[in-house]
Amino acid sequence: MKKNSKIFLLGLLLAVASCSFTTKKFDTNSDKDAVLIELITYVLQKGHYDPKQINDAFSQEVFDSYILSLDPRKRYFLQEDIDKFEDYRNKIDDEIHNKKVDFFNLTYNTLQQRIEESKELYGSILDKPFDYTKEEDINTNYKEIPYAESKAALKDRWRKQLKFTALSNFYDLQKDEENKKKDDQEYTPKPDPELEKEARKSTQNSLEEAYDILDDVDRKDWFSMYINSIVEVFDPHTNYFAPRDKERFDIQMSGSLEGIGARLQKKMDNIKVLEIISGGPAWRGEELEVGDIIQKVKQEDEEEPVSIIGMPLDDAVELIKGPKGTVVTLTVKKVDGTVEDIKMERDIVEIEETYAKSSLVEKDDYKYGLINLPRFYFNIEDYDKRNAASDIKKEIKRLKKEDMDGLVLDLRNNGGGSLSTVVDIAGMFIEKGPIVQVRTSDNQREVLHDEDKSILWDGPLVILVNELSASASEILAAAMQDYQRAIIIGSKQTYGKGTVQNVIDLNRWMRNSDLGDMGALKMTTQKFYRVNGGSTQLKGVESDVVVPDRYSYIDIGERDMENPLPWDQIEPADYNKWTGYVDFDKTIAKSKDRMTKSAQLKLIDESAKWIEEQRQKDIYPLNFATYKEKILFSEEQAKRFDSISDYKTSLSFVSLPYEQKMFKTDTTLAEKRDRWHENLSQDVYVEEAILVLEDMKINSLKRSKVANYKK
Repeated sequence: MKKNSKIFLLGLLLAVASCSFTTKKFDTNSDKDAVLIELITYVLQKGHYDPKQINDAFSQEVFDSYILSLDPRKRYFLQEDIDKFEDYRNKIDDEIHNKKVDFFNLTYNTLQQRIEESKELYGSILDKPFDYTKEEDINTNYKEIPYAESKAALKDRWRKQLKFTALSNFYDLQKDEENKKKDDQEYTPKPDPELEKEARKSTQNSLEEAYDILDDVDRKDWFSMYINSIVEVFDPHTNYFAPRDKERFDIQMSGSLEGIGARLQKKMDNIKVLEIISGGPAWRGEELEVGDIIQKVKQEDEEEPVSIIGMPLDDAVELIKGPKGTVVTLTVKKVDGTVEDIKMERDIVEIEETYAKSSLVEKDDYKYGLINLPRFYFNIEDYDKRNAASDIKKEIKRLKKEDMDGLVLDLRNNGGGSLSTVVDIAGMFIEKGPIVQVRTSDNQREVLHDEDKSILWDGPLVILVNELSASASEILAAAMQDYQRAIIIGSKQTYGKGTVQNVIDLNRWMRNSDLGDMGALKMTTQKFYRVNGGSTQLKGVESDVVVPDRYSYIDIGERDMENPLPWDQIEPADYNKWTGYVDFDKTIAKSKDRMTKSAQLKLIDESAKWIEEQRQKDIYPLNFATYKEKILFSEEQAKRFDSISDYKTSLSFVSLPYEQKMFKTDTTLAEKRDRWHENLSQDVYVEEAILVLEDMKINSLKRSKVANYKK
């Protein structure tokens, strides 16, 4: 494939940008906070794809977001504090224009006072046993509950929150004692009063550790939170990074970092799993999954776990990651609402597992190829070195040597990456033509083409996607769908991220300043469009054949984030649809019909609905008997869906000859492939993809002989 320098530059989806608007001068003798706000808002107004008017409406959005981020569980501020803050609801824009930070100073000073007062609350509450026979409950929808009107009401809120935490600890301790008794009939379980005391002590220890971390949070850290409340009104992918964070804007425990291999995000007071990194301990363990909330972290040499609820993301990550070979136990609230302890041995992410891998799929007398692509990877210093496109090309050639009759490209959970590799991969399946359109804030449009007329694979093609297929994945799937080159099977729609971000070093404006490092700004500067003119933003790619999965009813896509850029469309590119299939629409119709009759998919859909029902629950009992009853009922209900994992297809999966040779000396690789093949043999989506390949008929006028394309 021919390389294009423009494509390569656009392929750096997150790159250090060079701005053309560097002429403005800033008063370096002013207060650093005021200069920083002025600098950031200037850069946003000049460089953001969709700049906002900084007016009263803007001020109101910042106000609500910022106040909630300061006190997500509403256990510090009183209503009288909020009433004082309200004076600034429509004035934040004026403060920005006038280079003032009075509002921030007021909120910061008030928060520090309330945090100190709260330290005196929890000790007195946890000194006494809780009454678990009392009929009362707690509302955990903190965003909707009002602020406390008085200090007495605030203390009662603390009491309920601490009781809820201790109740959960008490239940876990009691369950542990029951399990010990099952394992050893001679074991004498600890009495409930002792367990209740331990539960309160564990709650207090976790809280004290959280306060120790909170005490280390400097004023500048709180100010960064305020800055981010301003910039995130522009869109959810625009973020400010303080000096210590500007090299870590995408927090993930992967690459050279030793940890669990997961990317995390803070949402309200919770630390949520955003992505599982292929090849890492979490990926290998198969217990932690996207959407899980990590509540506690326990080190192998410590007796008590540490609660990370409300903890800054950086601090939570520091607790979770650690040296290779050490063990960490995470207390996790699963996507279905259940709580589990997951033990993992930290390790370095295995880079090989982030690369493309393939398998032959045998069914009846036919062979099909399946290629799994976790990311659109490339070497940032030298594109011609190993990248996703070159690896896909190798795998297709290897599969063709084995006489494959059709190809499945699995892009599920692929979060994106290099745009260059997308264009190159798409070009392997079409003669030539546009692949994606990119538009800048000044409406300049660039159409990126495959310029190579050769086709590597012109046989049947199916692409698998889900709600976690994002960015570059969506571009490839969209292009193949617009050309009618492939049938897309998966979720109702993909993630819906159709924007490009650049990282701006803010110090370029402050070279002769004594104010110190100003940090960096990650800013949305471009938007992707399909060749048919529609954006992939928000809508993502709608599958030709929609199949349910466990994320079907969960808020997990771009559309569920705060302030996403809107969907729109531009002029279509000039392209010709693929004419290599016969009965294309009929094939899709047959697949849809099979899906509606699938008992396995019906069960998966019921499970997804049940998971969403569990996640919608905000009211929890603080009576132990009622609490225990509800947990046991929920666990019993969940058993209905155990049979999902028992599903078996009739497909056989075989590694390619080059890998089979490697197995003789690399037994670890053999074990990994065995595990992968075992998972694929239980995968109803792969099974349907193969059935679709069987139904896809090739136009004999388009190709002289089917045998030719196998060469």
